[in-house]
Parts: sequence; C-alpha cells; structure tokens
Amino acid sequence: MTANPAIREFVELVLAYPGFEYRSKLESLAEKIENPLDILQAVIDQKLLLREDACRLWGSYLNIAYVDVLASGITVAAARQIPIDIARQIQAIGLYVIDGVLTVAMATPENSLLVRRLQQIVAMPISPVFCLPCEIADAISIIYATERGIIDSIAALERNAPFLDRELAAEHLLELSKTESLTQVVDEIIHFALRERATDIHIEPLEINARIRFRVDGTLRDVLNFPKNLHRPVVSRLKILSDLNISESRFPQDGRFVIPMGTTKANFRLSIAPTVYGEKAVIRVLSSASKNSMVTLDTMLMSQRILQPFRQLIKNPNGIIFVSGPTGSGKTTTLYAAIHEINSPKINISTIEDPVEIPLPGVMQSQINTQIDLRFATMLRAFLRQDPDVILVGEIRDTETAKIATEAALTGHLVFATLHTNTAPQAIVRLMEIGVEPYMVAPSIIGVLSQRLAARICEKCKEAYYPPREVLLKYFAEKGLSEVPFFRGRGCPHCRGTGYRGRVAFHELVVITEEIRQMISDRKSVQEITRAAFKGGYRPLCYDGLNKVLLGLTTIEEVEENCSFEFGV
Repeated sequence: MTANPAIREFVELVLAYPGFEYRSKLESLAEKIENPLDILQAVIDQKLLLREDACRLWGSYLNIAYVDVLASGITVAAARQIPIDIARQIQAIGLYVIDGVLTVAMATPENSLLVRRLQQIVAMPISPVFCLPCEIADAISIIYATERGIIDSIAALERNAPFLDRELAAEHLLELSKTESLTQVVDEIIHFALRERATDIHIEPLEINARIRFRVDGTLRDVLNFPKNLHRPVVSRLKILSDLNISESRFPQDGRFVIPMGTTKANFRLSIAPTVYGEKAVIRVLSSASKNSMVTLDTMLMSQRILQPFRQLIKNPNGIIFVSGPTGSGKTTTLYAAIHEINSPKINISTIEDPVEIPLPGVMQSQINTQIDLRFATMLRAFLRQDPDVILVGEIRDTETAKIATEAALTGHLVFATLHTNTAPQAIVRLMEIGVEPYMVAPSIIGVLSQRLAARICEKCKEAYYPPREVLLKYFAEKGLSEVPFFRGRGCPHCRGTGYRGRVAFHELVVITEEIRQMISDRKSVQEITRAAFKGGYRPLCYDGLNKVLLGLTTIEEVEENCSFEFGV
C-alpha cells in the first residue's frame, strides 16, 4: 500500500465500513495515487462507496463535517463574502453566517494556514467544513452567476465571432456551437437560472432582438434582452446538447440534456418551436443537484383534513389513485412523496415516466421513448408481468393506457397516475370520456387528489395587514370572521422585491364512496358526483387555498389567480 499516511488512514476507514466488499480494488488504487483527495474521488468514481458515505468517511478522517453544498441552503450574501477569484483559487465557498461566524465549504479545510488567511479576507471568524472540489466549483458557477455574467459572455462571443451578422449555414452553426465562447453563454444562462430557482427558461426571438425570461415561483419575469443575431447560435447550442437536428428550423423538436453538477447531474427538457421571428426555445428544469432532498408528505404543508385520508388511500392494496391538475402544478412531486411514504423492501414498485425526474432508491423506474414506439401502454403491459405491487403511470393520455391501468387496479395492484383536469370530480368523468367503461371505473378508482401551486409569501419581509371588510364578507362570511390579519411580502433582496419566495400547494380530495361508485355506474354528471362528494367531506381547492391565506402562507391574490370560486366556501 502507499506510503502516504493520509491515504493509508482513509483506506483503513473505508475497509472498516460495514459491508465493504472491494478490498483488493481499493488497495490497488491506493498504490497508484499520491494525492489524498484523489483516493476519495477514485472511491466515488469507481462506485466503491456512495458519494455521501465516502465523503462522510473523509470528514471523519479530517474530524470535520462534510456538507453537500449543491443540496444545502447557500445564502448569496455569505457566498459573496469571498471574492469569486479567490473562491475559485482556493476552492472554497461561503455557506451562511450564524452568530457572526461564516461557515465555509472547502476542499482542504484541514489547512489551518489557508483558514487563517481566509479569516483575514472576510474579516470574521471562519467555521470550515469539507466539500468535494468539483461540487465547490459548480456551486461557485451557480451562486456567483448574474445578469452581468451573461452580458459579459455575450459580449465575448460577439468579439470572438465577428461573422455573426450574416446568415450562417448549418455547418457553420455546428462549428460555432462547439466553441468555448458560445458554450460559456449557454452555461451562464443555465447557472443563473439555477441560482434564481427557475423552473423554466424561455429564450425567445423578437422582431429586433431576442430575450430571456425565467419562470420563478410560477411567474414569468424578464431577465435580459440580447442581440437577435446571437439567437440562432444559442438555440443551436441547445440543440447540440439535446442531440437534435440543428439544420431543421421549420418543425417543432423536443429533446433532453444533462449537465454534470459536482458528482451528480442536472436534468433539463428542451422544446423548440418555430415562430414568425425564429425558433423559440423553452428549457424545463426537471431536477438539479442544487435542489434539496426530495419533498415528503410531511414537508408539503398539506392540510391535515387532506393528508390523513390521502395517507389511508396510498396504503390500500389495490385501486387507482389519481393526482390531477395543470402542467407545472406539482403532480409528480406529490406522487414521488406518496411512493417514498410506502416504499419498502417488501414492496415491488415500478414507475413509467416521461421523463424520470428524480431517482427513487429501491424503485424500478423506466422512461418512455416515442422515437422507438416505447409508450406508456407498452411499458405498463411489461410491468404487469413482473410481479408488481405498485405501479406509477406518469400520465394517462389514451384509451389503451387507461384501460390497462384500470384492469391492473382490478386485479390487485395499486396504481398511481396523473390526469389533466381542473377539479378532482372531473377526473372521474374524464376516465369514462377517454373510453373506459363505467363498470370498470366504478370499482377501480379509490381517490382523486387535485392540486395547484401558488407563490409563497417571503418569510424575510412578511408583514401583517387587515383586509377590507368586503373581502372578509366575500370569502369568510361562513366562518363569521369580522377582523383577521392577512399577510403579504413587502419586497426585499431575498425575494428580488416580489414579496414571494417559493411555492405552496393547496389541494382538494375526493375519496370514492359507495354512493359515488353507484353514480359512476349510472353515468351521472360531474355536478351530481361533486354534490355527493361534499357529503363525504370534499371541499374545493379554494377552501384549502383560503385556509392557507389565514395561516399566512400565501395571499388572497394568489388564491384568486389559481382557483375557481364557483362552489363557494
């Protein structure tokens, strides 16, 4: 084994790790490596241990905590205590300040001299923690990203490619798409979007220029405009990343791409559509290493009157549970949380998704591929022959998938699925409209959850106010409220002056009763099923939304924007 004592000590820690089975491979690696950090990276790259376990062991060796900066709450103010050039040079990034002490993630936190110099630079005490160099580098790229960085990258591209003022042939676009200057522009846009917590990036051609917009907390906002002659190269770079045809600009194209983030990956979906001024590109941020760990039912702020019966539903041995709502309403997040709740080694869980957004440990996940005719129905049939207990169908789009899912529920399987409907009762009728017979729908469906996402009030600038009496009479007359404080955000740097940061969901749940089953069999209308659901405790989305207004989680304006009040409260 190597003569380096640091490597020897770390190797001994790894060998003593419970269940470690790669002794000879690890010892062989250790003989060839001289830099202690390289042996840690090798253990991760060779998949001898999970990244988190390997890094925690390295932290134990250093007697310093390990922090995954890409999944932690970095504050911009703390990060910018360290100038970007110094941060990159010494591989360090500030995380947060508590009681006047700056916690800093470092690749070499054991370097006491470096820690002392850093304390002099930031003029405050430092609490060093360990993080992998590659994770620090990507965190720096994201947290220091600004509009100015994008503008500077665009200016550099114009300097390095003066021929952009003329129409470029496909081969020239391909060549340009691989240049460092254009790559830097696209990277800056994506890094800034991740820093701003954007769910969608819109890159749009206009008549005389092009613009970039981000959807943050459900609302689109302008980021910047840029020269029109750079629009095609930027879109071409995105096409290259997504393995699309850069010479085709007359038809829509869809693709996906992945960007490495530290030792993990950020996933994106790309949609290209032709417009009168050129191709519009929309990038959906599916999942990224900068996001925190998966949301659970307990952390979703679901009202107890919804959460308790929903928990009972997902413990059923068979039946279909639908989650409905428009695109971007958090349906997949809710389904993942439900799967996470019931996941255990005793249960065979399989998912069919388009695309797979978050890896679920212990769950067999598959992704459809329309290019080879691998559809939801095809995968659903295959999984039904693999002894399943629970199946998640990403979306029921056609009669064939709907019928197979219904049959699966009737033959002893629990099926989770999504439908695009405005209310929970509508999902029941939609299944029949798709083409499933009522005699199959009635016994198979056990519950429908519908949800919306609204912007959440920023906790940093939250303030109370008293609404006009007519607002209380309009929405809360039944509760007998005469004077109650509402909350709103004043606007601060933390929320970029919007008063909102993050999102909160509100829900409605229909639990299928015997009365509703009979109504389904009799092909009753949505209105009649809704009235029957009220008897079982169903309340519309607006009811839950207004309760979250009273709890100070969102505003009355957000509820009005996302809910229909046709049923009253």
